[in-house]
Amino acid sequence: MKLSVVVCTRNRQETVGQAVESIAQCEYPDFDIHIMDQSTNDLTREIVQELSKRFEAKCRIHYHHLDKAGLSRAYNAGMRVSDGEVIACTDDDVIVPTNWLTSIARAMESDPEVGLLYGQVLVPKGLMEGSPSGTEVPALTFTRRERLAKGKGFKVFGMGANMAIRRTLLERVGGFDEALGGGGPLRSSQDFDFAFRTYRFGMAILLAPEVTVDHYGTRTREQWPETLKNYGIGDGAFYSKHIRCGDPLALWMFVRLLLVWRAKQIRSLLKERRWPDDPYSAHLLTGVRDASKFAIDRKFRLYRETASAKMTVTEANAVTAAKRKAM
Repeated sequence: MKLSVVVCTRNRQETVGQAVESIAQCEYPDFDIHIMDQSTNDLTREIVQELSKRFEAKCRIHYHHLDKAGLSRAYNAGMRVSDGEVIACTDDDVIVPTNWLTSIARAMESDPEVGLLYGQVLVPKGLMEGSPSGTEVPALTFTRRERLAKGKGFKVFGMGANMAIRRTLLERVGGFDEALGGGGPLRSSQDFDFAFRTYRFGMAILLAPEVTVDHYGTRTREQWPETLKNYGIGDGAFYSKHIRCGDPLALWMFVRLLLVWRAKQIRSLLKERRWPDDPYSAHLLTGVRDASKFAIDRKFRLYRETASAKMTVTEANAVTAAKRKAM
């Protein structure tokens, strides 16, 4: 099975080199790498070209520059220019182990009905002490392998920093929704939306704990409110799209989410005698409102532009990347 790796990046020259180098060092016989660059300078291009020459005997590293930003847009472009049977995706602030691609291939080969795979996103040891000082590293940890398939339950889960997609799935779901995700007008939740459409369109999702990466992307205390705001807008837009398509599961999930967040707010009010400042839940309905201006392609459940809603570029979620210390 040939694998293609897609890495989307924007002005992250400090860490994109270490990410690509770790992928190129994977012990897998047949893969290539596609760097989808939306940077406003040439630094990433220079780094990738140097790595391409260095690893040309082992794997091909392709550089692509996109003039218009947007994470979902970059994912879709990466799917189009690659030709692997499975597309493995990771971020420009991640380090993968040498068995990363082998673990993905084994998991996919073991179950042909799996269209989408999520692995663990771990916090490196060198960043574990970051939380007390106000720095957080988004992570996803789990120990139990799970298979989410139509009729057997769905849950919002997974991170695009460690994801693999079977190419045949793209024929069913039509790619990522370019209104969603970092840089898009609806800010985030492109991965949750992609997973939900995978589930609804009849292919299984595999949560594979043996597939791991280390995440070096950090968020400071000052960055979190804006990040949570973007998450709220994206989640509101994600749920409302599928509710507009008449999906009862999406309606139930959204109502349950609203009830849970309202209960948390009431508990906080009773305990602290003040209404909590919650950027996430405060912007869920903002996402619903903003998304209502878009039309929907009901075949693939993708947002489409209208006269009042365009696929304009917004700022991506604020993330600060950290370098891996030399061993």
